[in-house]
Amino acid sequence: MRKTVEVKATPERAFDVFTAGMGRWWAKSHSIGSSPQQDVIIEPRVGGRWFERGTDGTECQWGHVIHWEPPHRIVLAWQLNAEWRFDANLVTELDIRFIEIGHGMIRIELEHRNLERFGDKAAEVRSALDSEGGWQGLLAAYTAVI
Repeated sequence: MRKTVEVKATPERAFDVFTAGMGRWWAKSHSIGSSPQQDVIIEPRVGGRWFERGTDGTECQWGHVIHWEPPHRIVLAWQLNAEWRFDANLVTELDIRFIEIGHGMIRIELEHRNLERFGDKAAEVRSALDSEGGWQGLLAAYTAVI
């Protein structure tokens, strides 16, 4: 599944808002914790954790950083299964590229791949991720804070 958006920003700003500022634009309703979501954190290094922190301080793992190349690219391991719970044995990849296109504009290319790893739930998960409540809406929220 691929999504593309264009924003007026420097590559550094676009990358920073996507990574260090994810908690500012990620939908609070898209939480897997038992406590309301306070923040979404990506540790800025290969192998770093990608997780949410609840208002009570609890943390719920979502995945980890596979590739870290600021301000041009990040690849995240998405390890949430079809029931939206962390599964250490499942890895789909979220590849995000930040490409300068001129006149102060950046194109963000998002690819969520290996969705077939969801098995018999792959079509259902793909549909959810490709919906207004999925990457389409999340990227709209992201562009609104840049």
